[in-house]
Amino acid sequence: MTLKTTLIDATELAAWPPHEVLIVDCRFDLADPAKGGRDYLDGHIPGAVFASLDHDLSDLSRQAEGLGRHPLPLEPAFNALLSRWGWHAGMQVVSYDAGSGALAAARLWWLLRLVGVHEVAVLDGGYAAWLAAGLPVESGAAAARTATRVSLRYDESQVLLDHAVLLGGASGRLLDARATPRYRGDVEPLDRVGGHVPGALNRPFADNLGSDGRFKPAAQLRDEFTAVLGSTAPSQVVHMCGSGVTACHNLLAMEHAGLHGSRLYAPSWSGWVSDPTRAVAKG
Repeated sequence: MTLKTTLIDATELAAWPPHEVLIVDCRFDLADPAKGGRDYLDGHIPGAVFASLDHDLSDLSRQAEGLGRHPLPLEPAFNALLSRWGWHAGMQVVSYDAGSGALAAARLWWLLRLVGVHEVAVLDGGYAAWLAAGLPVESGAAAARTATRVSLRYDESQVLLDHAVLLGGASGRLLDARATPRYRGDVEPLDRVGGHVPGALNRPFADNLGSDGRFKPAAQLRDEFTAVLGSTAPSQVVHMCGSGVTACHNLLAMEHAGLHGSRLYAPSWSGWVSDPTRAVAKG
């Protein structure tokens, strides 16, 4: 089987031998954080393990450090998670959520790339696409996997944590994945104040999807991102959103479009506005 590094469709995933792929159910609801776990138990792709955005793919105990609403997990915790799942080098990983991959599925995809794992893809269309294809599901917790020993390090060149480096634009061109009303500051349902980091551009993550809820073709995505970014090289693009989660959707879309090497400002807007002295742009 050809290893996938950005997206995979449901029929391709169904054809993978179960012992050669690690499938991770990342369904999550910001309004009801426990809902994803309940939905997983009700039904999931056979063999899939479950990952919680709050408890597995973030470390909420670090919020007070100004790292945003979903701070990155520490390296030992992420290594322990991969070890429990039985991941090993060269294994294909597929993450999915309810639909578009905008929440934790893209986050897990990016976290694995952060530790140097590239054999990871997001299920295009998510669990909804799996169901629409008439593929089998199972309920209850997945059978325990044989644990492995994983010891990987974050590639610090792929992530920005220091708010100060954003000042003056030396870090690159910021691209904000939030919906335009939040970017403009018209509304702000989650964070202390609305608006955006001065100089940031806006590319709502929802624009990466077609009317069927799946990613647009790579060539179309490339044209659309180029229209927003102009002559800015992909390696000079830094993604952000509200808490460093949906920004990964834009990063995934750019990689799928062949625009390689962009980075993530992990604290994102919630981290930026944790200090009320930092400038806020409106409009």
